[in-house]
Amino acid sequence: MNIVLLEPEIPDNTGNIGRTCVATGTGLHLIKPLGFDIDEKAVRRAGLDYWKDLKLFVYENYQDFLEKNNFPKVIMATTKAEKKYTDVTYDQDSFIMFGRESRGIPEEILITSPDSCVRIPMENEIRSLNLSNSVAIIIYEALRQNDFSGLQTKGQLHHLHWNR
Repeated sequence: MNIVLLEPEIPDNTGNIGRTCVATGTGLHLIKPLGFDIDEKAVRRAGLDYWKDLKLFVYENYQDFLEKNNFPKVIMATTKAEKKYTDVTYDQDSFIMFGRESRGIPEEILITSPDSCVRIPMENEIRSLNLSNSVAIIIYEALRQNDFSGLQTKGQLHHLHWNR
């Protein structure tokens, strides 16, 4: 799976998303311009010590991203979509794109693939969810659809044992 952030603006969000990507074995693709320096302390702090394990890809612009990934099908998360994020099928190599925190994905991009646009349902008065929360919601749906392939699905107690 792949998470794509188009022109992210807030380093803490990108750091949190990076940590989620490491935990889920997901690649993180950042499309410039970025609203911060990728080496910024806030990014590393939010990503904790996992940042070094992140599969990170950085692109000069959206066209560069498309070309370097062989023009993949991109599922676009947007508050403007008619479909819910649970209405589409996610493949193990899906690219799920999220836009800038302040403006989302530009309509010029959304209009190119209306059937690939998805939204997270919420109350009418709410403009949007936090970007890192939105990424977590959708990536875990995508992983659920693929039976959490490659992920640890059972935990163990450290000192005690489950009573069965």
